[in-house]
Parts: sequence; structure tokens; C-alpha cells
Amino acid sequence: MSQTLLSLIAFFPLVLAGILLIGFRWPAKHAMPVVFVVTVIIALLVWDMSVVRVIASSLQGLVLTAAILWIIFGAILLLNTLKHSGGILAIRKGFSAISPDRRVQALIVTWLFGCFIEGASGFGTPAAVAAPLMVALGFPAVAAVVVGMMVQSTPVSFGAVGTPMIVGVGAGLDQASIGAQLATIDSSWEVFFRLIVSEVAIIHGIVGLLMPLFMVMILVRFFGKNKSWKEGLEIAPFAFFTAVAFVIPYMLAGVFLGPEFPAMIGGLVGLAIVIPAAKAGFLIPKTPWDFADSREWPAEWMGSIEMKLDDVAGKRPLAIWMAWVPYVLLAALLVLSRTNATVKAALNSLSLRFTDIMGETGLSASLEPLYLPGGILVMVVILTYFLHRMSFTELKRAVGESTNTIVGAGFVLIFTIPMVRILINSSVNMSDLPSMPVAMAEAVAASVGGVYPLFAPMVGALGAFIAGSNTASNLMLSQFQFNTAELLGISGALIVAAQSVGAAAGNMIAIHNVVAASATVGLLGREGITLRKTILPTIYYVTAAGIITMLAVYVFGIGDPLSAAGLTTTRG
Repeated sequence: MSQTLLSLIAFFPLVLAGILLIGFRWPAKHAMPVVFVVTVIIALLVWDMSVVRVIASSLQGLVLTAAILWIIFGAILLLNTLKHSGGILAIRKGFSAISPDRRVQALIVTWLFGCFIEGASGFGTPAAVAAPLMVALGFPAVAAVVVGMMVQSTPVSFGAVGTPMIVGVGAGLDQASIGAQLATIDSSWEVFFRLIVSEVAIIHGIVGLLMPLFMVMILVRFFGKNKSWKEGLEIAPFAFFTAVAFVIPYMLAGVFLGPEFPAMIGGLVGLAIVIPAAKAGFLIPKTPWDFADSREWPAEWMGSIEMKLDDVAGKRPLAIWMAWVPYVLLAALLVLSRTNATVKAALNSLSLRFTDIMGETGLSASLEPLYLPGGILVMVVILTYFLHRMSFTELKRAVGESTNTIVGAGFVLIFTIPMVRILINSSVNMSDLPSMPVAMAEAVAASVGGVYPLFAPMVGALGAFIAGSNTASNLMLSQFQFNTAELLGISGALIVAAQSVGAAAGNMIAIHNVVAASATVGLLGREGITLRKTILPTIYYVTAAGIITMLAVYVFGIGDPLSAAGLTTTRG
């Protein structure tokens, strides 16, 4: 079978998912079981994977599904707890005090607070936290998910305290071989890795300057009463100000501090700058923008967790600062759990580990319920129960509502994530074929030749679309990207950086991320609506990152220690 045909077959599950979800507007609960079955057939009949490995990959995916559902449950539970405690109403009033303009609220909650949460936690948590909070503030559920998904871009490469870089790139590249080459020119892996981190931060920083504007443009164009791009452009100065307030400290942290803290530092500094500016009306149009009356919203905008004012009033008034305490605790505990070795070890002490699933497959999975963001969220809920002086009946209602919501998401994800694991684990087969994701990437590289740097971010996005994770995309494709750069005689560090940037952008269209975010606001079954919106900023992101990479290679001549020493063709 030709390489071209193999690549087309490898692409087919993704194409099918797109056709069913976007083209035919099938709900994910119908589309993803079909895609899973097709993936299994391709794995067995074309990739010649063993039945045992396919089953083991599916079981591995189910463990990962449990981890993601735990995060979603925690996010929904925190929202429902605040609903019943009266915290949501206080937060809503607090944002009105900052600015009644919904565009401003979206930028502060989603872009700045979301970027901080991404830096602390990662793995889709920002959308799971920001989307329900925006719904509680009075945003349509679909708008909340679309805007919430768009934050899954610039901060993502440094999410979860740098996991996509430290684990994804660090384990995705052959450190021993690259380190040996670097040693011959008096350099080191550490220097090479820091160069990649710096380039990732710089590319993201440049491309990310327009993301807040994209957020508000899409918000007002698709969900505003007048469906006007102009109403988005009206707030362009403030959106750009918000972007700069984040990306400058973000880039500086990436270049000078490493991969752990750019997103968190950018988010914190941005919040400290932008909130006082917004209160003062700095760069904000005089006429606030709002949605049409909720009674005029199309039914498809509404989720099952829509909150009216009388739903969140609670039985007692709460001070604004007390209402925000749970989110402050969430941020603090996430940071502490990721940066303090003692706390991290304690939380990881409770771990469900599955090694060599189905025996001698080499596939493993683990579940750390306390360390995962879901565990942190539940801890915050318990603290909120006491801090907000809730009754047990109120907490019980919150738990019941959250449990009911999670059931639908579970059904979709038990097909989606096992399908992803089959694709990723298809590298072990009886026909000596590369994994399906690598086959897809090789097809892209072979078809574009010397202009490959333009497409390197697209390959990274493809990996994230498949796996729903920047980290997983980097693990799958970093070495492929590095080898492709070697063959072309250009900087491997720069192309790997482009891979990580593209993989971050791919999170905006990763199907199971969309499902997870949709579940938090009761929108299961309408994932295609979100995907049709988030594909626009994704195209912008990978295109802009590709152009920057092309300019860096062919105009500015940016290299790395290996390319400068002429060692880029020693591997193939």
C-alpha cells in the first residue's frame, strides 16, 4: 500500500468526525461512537494492530476519561455550590462594578483569569472553570464555551506549570542523542531546551496579541443583537491593552525564568493591571455592550445549567470578596500543589496505577484523584461549604445537580478518548508502520518541502486535535518535527517550538476538550456549533505562527547550536 493511501486512511477518522459533527451537525454522543468503531476497524485491518493492543489502548483511554470527568465534575460542583451559597450573585454584581460591558467581562474572566488557571492547572481546566462562571454572569452557554475554548491557545504551552514543555517536548525528543551532538560543540541539552522555551514564548506572545480582540469580535458577531463586527472593533484598544498586559510578562518569564511560570505570571500581572484600568474606564467605549434580552436568545444557545438571577440569589447576601474566596483558594491550591514538592507528593500518594494493561503491552495509566484539578476543586467546595455557611441540604442539591450533568459527558468521552489512544498507540503493529498521527504528519511534510516551516504549527495542531492535549501532541510529534528540520538543514529548536505553538492552538478544536467544556454548562449534543466558531481563531493562530516561523528561518536566519555547527544532517 502506498504511503499516500496510508496517510489518507490515517486521516479518515478525523475527517469523519469533522463531517459528522460540523457538516451533518450530529451530536457528539452519536458521532463519536461511530468514529471509534471506524478507528478500531482501521487499526485492526490496515495498521495490523493486535486485538489485545487495541483493547489495552481503549482501557487506557477509559482511565484517562475518568480523570477528565473528575475535573469536569469538580468544576460543575464548584459552580453549583456557589449558586446555592449566593456567591454567584455577588460575583455577578462585582463584575458589573468593574464594568457592565460584557466584552470587558469576557476579557477579564476568560483571557486573564483563564490564562492564570491554565498556567496552574492545564488539561482543559480554564474552559471548565471559565465557561460556567460566564454562564452564571449571564452569558449564553454557547458563547461561554466558544470564548472559553479560545483561551486554550496562547497560555497552553506553559500550562500545568510547564508540563507540555517539560514532559511533552522533554520526553518527546531523543535527549540522549541530541545531548551527545551538543556536547561535541561545547553546548548542552539544557541550553537547547531553554532556546526552544524562549522561542515558544516569543512566537506565542506575538500571535497572542490579537487573541483578545478575536474573542470579543466572535462574541459580538455571533452572539450580539446586531451581529456586528464593528461592535467588536469598538473595543479593540482595550482588547489590545489586555493582550499586552498579559503577553509582555509572559514572554519575559518564558525567556528568563523557563517553562514553569509564564502563563501564571502573565495572568496575575495582567489582572493586576487591567482590573483597575477597567474600573477607571480606560480605553473602554462610553456605551456598554450587552446581549439582547435572554428571552430573545435562540434555543440552541441555552444550556441546561443556564442561571437566572433568582436562581442564584441564595438565602443570604455575600460580600464580593467572600464570593471570590473559592476561586482565590482554587488558584492558590493549584499553584501550591504544582510547585511544593511535599504537597505534591502527599496528593500523589493516593494513586490508582495500571501497568502493562492486558499484559506485556507496555501500556499503562494512572489516576491521582487528589492531585488532579478535580480533587483540588472538590477540596475548595468543602472549604466553601464552611466559609459560606451553607446548609447540608444546599450542598446536597449542588452534588445532585453536578452528578446529573456529568452522566452525558461520560458517555461521549468513553468513546472519544479511547479512540485517541488507539491512534497514538498504533506505532506498535505487525506491519512495521509508523503511528497514524506520524503517518499524517509525514504526508504533510512530504507534500510541502522547503516551505515546511509554514506548516509545522499546523502539524502540531493536528496532533492536539487528535489527542486533545498539547503535551500528547508534543510527545507524539516533537521528534518527527526535529528530524524534518534536520532533513531541511534548518533549526530543529525553532521547528519544535513551532510544533508546540501549533499544538497549543489545536486545543481550541480538540473534540474532547469541546465536549468537556460543553458538559460544564449543559450543552452536550451541540459541540458542532462550538467547533464551527473556534476553527476561525485556530486557522489564524497556526497561519500566523507558520508565517513567523518562515520569516525566522529564511529572512532572519535564526538557527540553534546544532544548525550553526552544521550538525543538522547527521540524523535522518
